[in-house]
Amino acid sequence: MWKNLLKNGSEFLTRQQKNIFSAAVVIMLMIAASRILGLVRNRVLAHFFTAEELSLYFAAFRLPETIFEILIFGTLASAFIPTFTSYLSKNQEKEAWYVVNSAINITLIFFLFLAIFLLIFSSPLYKVIAPGFSLSQVETTANLARILLLAQAFFILSYFLTAVLESFQRFLIPALSPLFYNLGIILGTVFLAKKVGIYAPTIGAVVGAFFHFFIQLPLAFHLGFKPRLVFDFSHPGIKKIGRLAVPRIIELSFLQLSKGAELFLASLVSSGAYTYYTFANSLQLLPVGVFGTSIAKAALPSLSYQAVQKKEGEFKETISSLFRQIVFLTLPLSVFLITLRIPVVRLAFGAASFTWESTVQTSLALSAFCLGITAQALTYLLTRAFYALHDTKTPVKISIVTMLLNILFGGFFILILKLPIWSLAMGFSLASIIQTILLIIFIRKKVDFFSEDLFVVLVKIIFSSLISGGVMFFFLKVLDRSAWDRKLSFLGHFGLALPVTFERFILDTRYTINLVYLTVIVGLIGLISYIILGKILKIPEITIFSRLLPKLRRPQISTPVSSE
Repeated sequence: MWKNLLKNGSEFLTRQQKNIFSAAVVIMLMIAASRILGLVRNRVLAHFFTAEELSLYFAAFRLPETIFEILIFGTLASAFIPTFTSYLSKNQEKEAWYVVNSAINITLIFFLFLAIFLLIFSSPLYKVIAPGFSLSQVETTANLARILLLAQAFFILSYFLTAVLESFQRFLIPALSPLFYNLGIILGTVFLAKKVGIYAPTIGAVVGAFFHFFIQLPLAFHLGFKPRLVFDFSHPGIKKIGRLAVPRIIELSFLQLSKGAELFLASLVSSGAYTYYTFANSLQLLPVGVFGTSIAKAALPSLSYQAVQKKEGEFKETISSLFRQIVFLTLPLSVFLITLRIPVVRLAFGAASFTWESTVQTSLALSAFCLGITAQALTYLLTRAFYALHDTKTPVKISIVTMLLNILFGGFFILILKLPIWSLAMGFSLASIIQTILLIIFIRKKVDFFSEDLFVVLVKIIFSSLISGGVMFFFLKVLDRSAWDRKLSFLGHFGLALPVTFERFILDTRYTINLVYLTVIVGLIGLISYIILGKILKIPEITIFSRLLPKLRRPQISTPVSSE
């Protein structure tokens, strides 16, 4: 029995997802689990540390992540996966593995030089990008950043393995790995916070990054990966990766400039502002990751295959179908988060060290972020469509323009208008919307997927989302005791009171359990109203939504990679 159990478990973990939606569901569920665990992680951080301390911790990630994202995110999705997949589709596995090893080793060499630079100059660099921090805060942030460099080294190895497994259409193990990273931070904080303070989650991040890498290693070995010490700069595959990656690396360099500007501006607002901004961002990234990142990641191997095989009709249909699904799934969630921003923030971060002012500032930033959730999710899909067509220059140019706009918006709102931290999130959302519009305009020149039928469906989705949001807002005000306090006081002046039977249904949200009831009840009312409106308006994705977990109606895309 135990042998069968272990065998079935192993087959489940290593199973190949053969079409876009089966892959997307796996990634979706795992990203949802990871994001929820990420919220638990932030709740733990908010319990042990103040917003001011956490600003130092979050700021410490800025420079190490800059190195990692430029080296890794600049090559994997845009260059490495399409190149690696092209070798596999031609049954050239030996060459494919040779390219993998060369790419890993070359990337590690670049990382080593950049890490040494950061070890030496992190303090003066943080003085520049966080001018609102005191000298002691800058030094603490720099020390945390030095420790986090080790975590980035593990991530470089780990994300190459992720790219390999996803190229073979094994999505479950890579999607599980972030859970171990978040667990590392949580456990490090719980067990070490009293001993080493804010260094505790930093040490936990290093441990979590190691397990992020380690959990993927057995399956990579099983598929054929064998580490080799090769540095072949002249190999055609490496040259192709470099050629495709250069535009994306330039784009990500501007992205890091944009993120550095966010830290710069947030530090000028208040010492806790960067924490509010980061916490709000973590909440809005839940729908972006679950429905944007997951669908886009699952689609890239198939889109790359369709592009190589010149299956233009399938390519067009895939983009159009996934575009509708992303809008259908993310837009109502944006409305939900805007409507229930205070209860959601209180449930996510309402620990002892997280004050009411922190809750208000975080909820306002969350509302501003929510305006761009759908745009962000669509950007993941549209950029990967360009990557599949081996065009990395167009999305890079668009991204650079919008990131510069993001910096300008943020600088104008905070430096000129002197607005609170929510304005920085507003600038980010405005830039995201502009980026998506430009991507749609330029991708249509290659693949004209944006038809009149698609436009009609989008209008129906927007209408349904707004109406369901109005319904949620009404019931939120009816059920929330705090919303009735002034009304009850006013009625009391006239000797009036609410009927006892009605007052029983009003929830005193000073208590956590009632806050949970309020959020769940209002959310379910919004979901039901959205589905009813979708059926009345005959939105095609309603059928897909109602069958989300068992099986969604997706075009069956043949796979270029065998399961061997």
